[in-house]
Amino acid sequence: MAPLSVLIVGCGIAGTPFATFLLSNPSQSAKEKPHITILERASTPRPQGQNIDIRGAGVTIMRKLGIETAVRNSITHEEGVQFVDDRNGIWIQMAADKTGKVQTGTSDLEILRGRLAEICWKRSQARSREVERQGGKGIEYIFGDYLDTLEQDGEKVHVRLAKSGERRSFDLVVGADGLQSKTRQMVWGEAGEGERVRQVAGMYGAFFSLPKTSNDSLWRRWYSAPGRRGVMVRPCDATQPDRMTAFMMIMNTTDERLRSAARDGRKGAEAQKALFAEYFEGMKWECPRIVDEMLKADDFYYDMIAQVKMEKWSKGRVVLLGDAGYCASPISGMGTTLAFNGAYNLAGAITQHPNDVPAALATYEIKMRPIVDLAQRLPLGGQAPYIINLETAWGNLDSQQDSLAHRFVRDRRVGVEVCWPAGG
Repeated sequence: MAPLSVLIVGCGIAGTPFATFLLSNPSQSAKEKPHITILERASTPRPQGQNIDIRGAGVTIMRKLGIETAVRNSITHEEGVQFVDDRNGIWIQMAADKTGKVQTGTSDLEILRGRLAEICWKRSQARSREVERQGGKGIEYIFGDYLDTLEQDGEKVHVRLAKSGERRSFDLVVGADGLQSKTRQMVWGEAGEGERVRQVAGMYGAFFSLPKTSNDSLWRRWYSAPGRRGVMVRPCDATQPDRMTAFMMIMNTTDERLRSAARDGRKGAEAQKALFAEYFEGMKWECPRIVDEMLKADDFYYDMIAQVKMEKWSKGRVVLLGDAGYCASPISGMGTTLAFNGAYNLAGAITQHPNDVPAALATYEIKMRPIVDLAQRLPLGGQAPYIINLETAWGNLDSQQDSLAHRFVRDRRVGVEVCWPAGG
């Protein structure tokens, strides 16, 4: 029987680990191993991106991938989280857990998403070269192109690349192309996207990097502005010691402009920036500086904060992986762990059923469903978005918000220092 042919759409933190694991089956010779193509819309890998962490089972899978040293050499060394007021006064401080044994706001493995994607990509390249040296085909990478059409007939999935016009057929297509997955939309239909992609509490977020100032350090600073708006400033990694990353958040369920801007993706960056500048105009703390840098940023990314919920992650010979199928949202802190889990379990299911794609996809579903269901439970019974985006600024909390904030502190249990100023 011919080797399995697999197309992976997306060269991110789910797709390339899956490829690496799929080529690591010791029971197959190099010539028997799957023929893998990875298709990435971006012309080159982007090493930037928001700060993310690796926790729990994700750490175990990271080690199985063989990337622990590279990851630890690329972490941001964030010291923890400080919740600050208009005058940069600290109200709550949560130190990072450096042991990897307890859960705090900052883990011992904080890394930029783009940097992790680059590490995973390079690991897949190394594995591909090993297979090629042994006589196998390895991995083909196609950057700067995307799918134009996708059809399947039960035995194969037939696709056409938009820019090259090339037509190809595969035994399996894996959509690992993120929250706004085009693979998901092509196969499951755009009409149902509103039900599958469920926004979390009307939240929208913008990510970008900015120059470091004297106020910035290895501590993440989190400012809650009135009207359920917030800003985080966090350290970059050692390759960018003079820069920080910023995450700006808005909670709003009525302004259709925010949702429309999210649909525009990267091509709507200038309009998205203008919208955020409007929302943060007149805000205190360091918002003027941050807005100014946002308007100049060339690595700006904006989207709604959402979860992807689906009854089934496969249809025929197309399957979704990572955020494309079960995004848990940045609020969960579980995105990377789910991506790694999905990659490991999907590759394992195919290894278990190398000649039966439907059986492999059914096994993947069984393995991942309880993991995803647990990861998508938002912290504090779903109250977390309302705590991190307060109606009033720190220092002006009413009794209900004050109670919620203290509950947030209690839930963290460790590494927390409450610093309510006198009279606060």
